[in-house]
Amino acid sequence: MRKLIIALILAFAGGVHTNTQAQSQKMVATNEIESPNGKLKFQFCQKEIGDDKTQMYFSVSYDGKPVVLESELGIIVENQMFESALGVENDHSKFWCENLELKSVSRGSCDQTWNPVYGERSVVRDHYNEMTLHFSKYDEAGEIQEGHSGTSYDKRRSYQMDIVARAYNEGIAFRYHFPETSNGLFLHIAGEQTSFTFPEGTMAYYEGWAQGPFSYLPLKDWPDECERPLTLDLKSGLSVALLEAQMIDYSRGKFKLDAEQPNTIDLTMYSKVDVISPYSTPWRVIMVAETPGQLLGNNDFVLNLNTPNQLTNTSWIKPGKVIRSNLTTNEAKECVDFAAERNLEYVHLDAGWYGPEMKVASDATTVSPTRDLDMRVLVNYAASKGIGIFVYINQRALTDKLDEVFGQCRKWGIKGVKFGFVQIGSNHWTVWLHNAIKKAAEYHLLVDIHDEYRPTGFSRTYPNLMTQEGIRGNEEMPDATHNTTLPFTRYLAGAGDYTICYYNNRIKTTHAHQLALSVVYYSPIQFLYWYDKPSSYHGEKEIEFFDAVKTVWDDTKVLNGEVGKYISVARRSGDEWFVGAITNNDARTVEIACSFLEAGKKYLATIYYDDQKLNNRTNVSIKTQKVDASRKLIFDLEASGGVAIRIIEE
Repeated sequence: MRKLIIALILAFAGGVHTNTQAQSQKMVATNEIESPNGKLKFQFCQKEIGDDKTQMYFSVSYDGKPVVLESELGIIVENQMFESALGVENDHSKFWCENLELKSVSRGSCDQTWNPVYGERSVVRDHYNEMTLHFSKYDEAGEIQEGHSGTSYDKRRSYQMDIVARAYNEGIAFRYHFPETSNGLFLHIAGEQTSFTFPEGTMAYYEGWAQGPFSYLPLKDWPDECERPLTLDLKSGLSVALLEAQMIDYSRGKFKLDAEQPNTIDLTMYSKVDVISPYSTPWRVIMVAETPGQLLGNNDFVLNLNTPNQLTNTSWIKPGKVIRSNLTTNEAKECVDFAAERNLEYVHLDAGWYGPEMKVASDATTVSPTRDLDMRVLVNYAASKGIGIFVYINQRALTDKLDEVFGQCRKWGIKGVKFGFVQIGSNHWTVWLHNAIKKAAEYHLLVDIHDEYRPTGFSRTYPNLMTQEGIRGNEEMPDATHNTTLPFTRYLAGAGDYTICYYNNRIKTTHAHQLALSVVYYSPIQFLYWYDKPSSYHGEKEIEFFDAVKTVWDDTKVLNGEVGKYISVARRSGDEWFVGAITNNDARTVEIACSFLEAGKKYLATIYYDDQKLNNRTNVSIKTQKVDASRKLIFDLEASGGVAIRIIEE
C-alpha cells in the first residue's frame, strides 16, 4: 500500500533573518501575539517559496532583542491506511506541505491562580495570551459533482490542523492540534522539522544524556544530541531554555545541530508515534529571562502547560524526607528509629529485596527467600513510629503485573514505589509509564522514577508522581561546578531526586554544601542519607538542619546566581525561611539580601557554615544572629562550599 506522507512544515516568522532568499519570498499571512507584560513577542508568517508552495516561520523577541530568529517548524506523518480509510486513491505525498490555507485566527487570554497539592509555592499564577491559527486543506483527489436534483455538492475532503501559541511573561509555548473528525484521523507521526535559529555567538550548556556531565559549547561541533532542558546564553545577555511540556503520549524530544543552517538547533524524536484525532502534540517551550536565576524562579511555567490535578482525594499524598536502608528487618528497623528521631518521613528499601532485579523470574509480590526481611513486620513497626516504607521495583517486574504488584504493596501497607531502569523515550514506553503512574494512584502509592526519565509537568495532573531522577546526582558523586549548573538546567523541568549524602567520604564538596543542597534542590521526596547509615551519625549538631528542613514550600525566591558558578535560594514553609547557597569548585564571596523577609519584623537566623578550624570530620560550625528585611549577609564560601540558614521570627 502506498504511503501518504503528510509533511506539516510549520514555523513562525519575525526577527532578523540572514537568508536573502527567504527575505525575498512573498508574504502570504502574518500574525503575532505578545506576553501580558508586552516584553515577549511571538511573530508568525506564511510565505510563498516557489511553485505555489507555502511555508510557515516563527520568531521570538524580548524587549526588542532577538531571541529566536526566523525558524521552521514541522511534523511528518506517514499513513499507510490513510488512503483506504478516506477513500483517497491518489498518492498525496506532499499533501500538507503545500497550500495550507489559514482559515481563521482565534485569540484568548487567561489570568488565574491555582493551588498545587504541594510544590515550590502554594499559589501558582497562570497568565498568558493565546493565539490559535486554524488551517485547512482540501483533498485534491475529490471534485465538485452535480447531484440528481441539479444541485452541486463537494466530494473533496477537508482536513484541519491548528497551531496553538501561548505567550507568557516567562516564555513562549506552541504545539499542534488535530481537531476531531467524523471518522477519526489516524496519524503515524514519523518526526518533526521543528527548529530554533539563534543569534550568532549563542552558547549552550550541552548535556549528552540525562545523567551526563555538562559542557559549555557554541552552536557547532556538538558530539551528539543534547538533552532537554537546554539552557543557552545569548550575547545580548538574555538567558534562554528550550523544554517540552505535557509529553505523556508522544515520543521524547532531544536537540541536535542542523547540518546546513548555522546557529540552528533541530528537534529530534526518539521514535515514531501512532495516534488518532483529536490529538495535541506536546508543548514546545522557549523560556526567556534577563538573568539565569529568573529561569529557575519561573519553572512553574512547565506545570501551567499541563492538565490540572485529576485526583479527587489527595489526602494520602505525603511529601517527606527519606533514608535508605540495607535489606534486613533489623537494619530497616534501625533506619525507622533514626527517621523517627531525626524528623524524617520514610525509609526506603532499594534494589534486590525481591530478588535479582534484572531477572524476569524475580517476583515483586514476594520477598526473596534469601533476604532476612519480613515486610509485614517492618511496615507495621514503621507505622507505629509514624514512618512510611518506600520500595524499589525494576520496570521488568512491573511491566505486565501492575495490578498484582501494586495490590500486594497496598496489602503490605507500602506508601511508595521507586520505578527503576524504566524504558523511556519511545511512544510505547512513554504511554506505559504515565499509565503506570495513574495505576499507582488507584492503589494510593507515591511514585519516584529513577534513571533517565525527565519530567514534563505530569506531577500537576497526577501528583502522586512525587519526584524523579534523570539527573547526575550523588550516585555519580559530581563536583560542585556540576551542582551549581543543575539549578539552571535540569531543575527547570521539575523536581529532581539527587540523593543527597552527608557522611560518605566520596562526596566532592564540603558538608555545608550538602546541607545547602536540601534547600537549593527541590524534591517533594528528598533523600538525605543516600550512602549513609544511622551508625554514621556521631552526634554532629549541624544535622539539626536536616531535621528541620522541609521538602515542599509555600514560597520560593531565587536570590542570585550564575550558571556553573554559584546560586542562593530562599524558601518559606509557614513562618520559617530556609536559605541555601553553594559555590562551584572555586571559593567566592556570596551576598544574601534578606529582603524576602517581612518588613518590620525581627528574625533569628541560625547559620551552618564550613569552618576548617574545627577539629572534627565534618568541619561545620553554627552561629546565630538577628536579621531583618534590611539586612545583607556576606559569606566567604570556600571552594566547593556552601552555607545553610534557618530563619525564624523572634
